[in-house]
Formats: sequence, C-alpha cells, structure tokens
Amino acid sequence: MTTDPRALLRRMFDAAVGAAQPALCVPAHLPEPPKGRLVVIGAGKASAAMARAVEDHWPGGLSGLVVTRYGYKVPCERIEIVEAAHPVPDAAGLEAAKRIQALVQGLTPDDLVLCLISGGGSALLALPLNGLTLEDKQTVNRALLKSGATIAEMNCVRRHLSAVKGGRLAAACHPAKVVTLLLSDVPGDNPMDIASGPTVADPTTCGDALAIIRRYGIDVPAHVLTVLESGQGESVKPDDPRLAGCEARMIATPQMALEAAASVAAEAGYPVHILSDRIEGEARDVGKVLAGLALQVAERGQPFTGPCILLSGGETTVTVRGQGRGGRNVEFLLSLGVALDGHPRIHALAGDTDGVDGLEEIAGAYLGPDSLARAWSQGINPKDRLADNDGHGFFEALGDSVVTGPTLTNVNDFRAILIASPSESS
Repeated sequence: MTTDPRALLRRMFDAAVGAAQPALCVPAHLPEPPKGRLVVIGAGKASAAMARAVEDHWPGGLSGLVVTRYGYKVPCERIEIVEAAHPVPDAAGLEAAKRIQALVQGLTPDDLVLCLISGGGSALLALPLNGLTLEDKQTVNRALLKSGATIAEMNCVRRHLSAVKGGRLAAACHPAKVVTLLLSDVPGDNPMDIASGPTVADPTTCGDALAIIRRYGIDVPAHVLTVLESGQGESVKPDDPRLAGCEARMIATPQMALEAAASVAAEAGYPVHILSDRIEGEARDVGKVLAGLALQVAERGQPFTGPCILLSGGETTVTVRGQGRGGRNVEFLLSLGVALDGHPRIHALAGDTDGVDGLEEIAGAYLGPDSLARAWSQGINPKDRLADNDGHGFFEALGDSVVTGPTLTNVNDFRAILIASPSESS
C-alpha cells in the first residue's frame, strides 16, 4: 500500500464527523405533525444544526428555541438560536433554560414538543434547583471536570442539582406529547446520560450522586450537599405518569461514526477492526493498553495481522494534576506515543468529533513514528509533558494538531491506530 497514513487517518476522522451531521440524521426521524402546535426546544453542540434540519423538512408551522455552544450557531428562521458557554455554564445558558421552560408551559394533549438533544447540553441548559445558584453549578462543574469521574457519573451529579435535567423538562411539558431526537456522545448511548437526560426518566438517586462526590473527593459547597442529603434534588422517576407520553429516538451514535470511518479505510485497502464504541477510563491508561495491542499486532500478528487499522470510540477522562492545557484525546495520544517509543510502522489520530478537545478549540492530533524524535529535537520531553497534562502543547509544538472548527455535531471521541506493513515503514 502506498497511502499516506496521515492523510488517510484524517479522511477517516472527517468521515466519522460527516456521518453524524444533523442534516443527514434528522429528517428520517421526524414525528407526524400534531393536531395542535409544534414547539421545538433543545440543547447541545449540535442542536442548532438539528434545528435547521427540522426547519428544512417540517411541513407545517413551528416555533421554538434551542441553546448551543458559542460558535456553533446555524441560521434559522422560525426557531431562535441562543449561544452559551461550555463546558462550564454561564448566565446565557441560565437565561436560555428559563426561557425554554417557560415555552412549554400551558400546552395541551394536542400539542407536540420536539426536543433536540446532543452532547454539551448539560452545561448549556443550566437551571439550578431552588436554593442553588449559577455559581454553585459552575463550581461543581469545574470540580467534576478535573476529578476523573466518568461522563455517566458526572451527569448523575448534574441531574440531581438541576431544575430541568433528569426528566424535569419533560414533566414540565405535560400533558403535551414529547418526542426527543438524540445525538449520542456517551458510551452505551444511554438517553439519561446525553445532556443529563432533560426529557427522560432517571432511575438514579440523590444518594448515588452523593456517593460519586465522596468517591472522588470532590469539593462542593455545603448547601449543595444539603440539597442532595435532604433528597430535595430527586429527579423524575420511570413510573412518573407525566412522562407517559414521551418518546426518545436515537438518530446518530458513535458506532455509526466508526463504521463510516471504517468504510473509508476499507476503500483504501486496509482491514479494519472496531474494538469498541464505549471505551472509558483514564486517557493515559487507555493509551498504554492500546499501545500494547498495536505492538502485538505489529510484531506478533496477534490478535490481528497487519497491515490494519484499529478503531475505537467512547469517552476517556483526565484527572488533572499538572498545569498543562489538557484534552483527553491528546492525553491519550501522547501516552500512546510514549509507550510506542517511535515504532516505525504505527501511526495514530485521535480527536473529539465536536471539534473541541477539553477546553481548547482543537479537535485532537496526529501521532507519527517520528513524533517523539521531533519533540526531543526541540528540547521537549514527552514524558514531562504527559505528567503535566499538556498534550495540546506537545502536539501544537510539532504542528500536528487537528483543527476542524465547529463541526456542528458530537458523537464522542474518535481513535484510529494504523499499523503499516514493513514496506511502508517511515
């Protein structure tokens, strides 16, 4: 094979992102028009693009409001688009959540609420429970992001501190019918974990949220603990009659994105192995494990023979201990690179399909056989950068960052490891 590994990996990443574009995914899942009104609401990094797809394909009248991340706005004519902060909520997200909640008041059984939910909605739809403030939510969010908790654990805590998450928004829509279109960014595609489930029932409890806070030693304000300990933050449960008219439809998933990437690789002549769409854990640990697998393939022909490509998705975590710029995909990639130690036949690309890895407007990065050597030539110690959680700084210095700009979708992390044949080694 003569394919440029870097170019092929980037085409695969672009294909994964393209497969989850709302313009492709939304139309086939639109519900039948109601007898009464259609009210469109939503939150997430893809919600504005989803709203535009609804407008382009809906046969009748509609109105509504969705909130998306700054920079992710898509022009709409009948659905208002509001931008707010992510991953730490701000006042714009708070005001948007209040307005969305007001929009669904006073509806009838003949009305339909179409809710457009994608990853990022937890921060963007920020309405604290009574007794809590936006500052409380910001404090908790920052602590969760640094704790190493999984996305499911973080969202469990968020659901029990919110006036709209954990099924509360759907309950506010009652007696109208609610159809939620979900673009999954979570391992396992559990609806209650996508944007913390504003329109789906939540079987978890305040006790579960408290256990997570204690497990990770998360420092939260005393009155936040009081809300959880008193049960005031209890969410809407599966047997609640207000949710009887609710339906959730999964329109795009990480698995779909990986399969689209696999098709690109197959067209280039590479066998592809999708390892999993739901890998979690510390990013640096996942990097070590997948490096071990890649080396076994390259040197032993087990469990797969090379050349081939290994694909995986999911959402890793980073327990921040250093002063670097972070990013779970670049942390994974740097850990992978350190473990591979410049193996001449292994290339990799990792990125977040929403175009933002951590707090940076950078999707991810590319790792080549010469990445570590080039870093050393600049006086950069890869292990030191990994210890400092500075994957972004490492790959940016090499010119190997992957920058997409707003992708208008979000189906979680993308990881591809290419094991070349001996004749292709660099």
